Amino acid sequence: MRYDDSSPPTPRVAAPRRPVLAAVVLASVCLTAAGCGGDGGPAPGQAQPLPGSSAAAPSGSASSSPPPAASKGPSTSPPASASASVKPPKPLPKGPLTGRTVVIDPGHNPRNRDRTSEINRQVDIGTGHKECDTTGTATNSGYAEARFTLDVSRRLRTLLEAQGAKVVLTQDDDRPFGPCVDERARIGNEAHADAVVSVHADGSAAGNRGFHVILPAQVRGGGADTAKIVAPSRDLGERIAGKFVRITGSAPSNYIGGNTGLDTRKDLGGLNLSTVPKVFVECGNMRDPKDAALLMSADWRQKAALGIAEGISSYLKR
Repeated sequence: MRYDDSSPPTPRVAAPRRPVLAAVVLASVCLTAAGCGGDGGPAPGQAQPLPGSSAAAPSGSASSSPPPAASKGPSTSPPASASASVKPPKPLPKGPLTGRTVVIDPGHNPRNRDRTSEINRQVDIGTGHKECDTTGTATNSGYAEARFTLDVSRRLRTLLEAQGAKVVLTQDDDRPFGPCVDERARIGNEAHADAVVSVHADGSAAGNRGFHVILPAQVRGGGADTAKIVAPSRDLGERIAGKFVRITGSAPSNYIGGNTGLDTRKDLGGLNLSTVPKVFVECGNMRDPKDAALLMSADWRQKAALGIAEGISSYLKR
């Protein structure tokens, strides 16, 4: 953070042959500037000035002491809001997805394991109630799904932003847990997203391999009504599945979806409560050694992100 660089001027000491005049000048500066006595810190019992406030002097200025209480007249320092420079967000490049908003939902949260009571809380998903969230699965060697999903999601964000899209992550390892599944849906809804993709990896038995894309079923009840998003979500999911096969080389799941790479479900709050097109992508099975080796490869994760990005781009440019 950059602070205001205006500070009281350093008093100019007069020549030795005019000591009386020098004393008068120095006394005048001490009364109107930040003070001349002490060690430069606040007096005992006086509050320490906050960085960026009108009482704080920048590092290396002529005086770091706050002005005395008796000082009168308007302050020449800008208010705290003006003295603290906030770096504006970097503008997105212009591209084929300019004006489009994509919400990326990294499945689970690396910190969920430390907040089991919170994530076990039941939330309404329209068709019933379910846990706020779960810890997710992991490979046999301990590579957590939550770490995988966050890595792929960040790569995906970079790829989409390069095409001009505005990208929102539901979490970026910046929360103590969650968000809960109902809030994950709400984030996409409130962003008026053109597409939402939730990134996951499965935890099935060894020998079960491949990816699959989960689509929302026709659901109506409570706060859920997927009637308007079923068809566009299927279109989004089919495009992602097609690009994922081509770019990663992975085959569609051999244990879910009848080798189509697509699965429709009505028990996921993140889909049930969505009012915008949304799908889940299960990128592979973390419990199968061969799939796990792919999921733990940074090169493959980049391919996975690219496959999802190209599917989203194809859908948004249709």
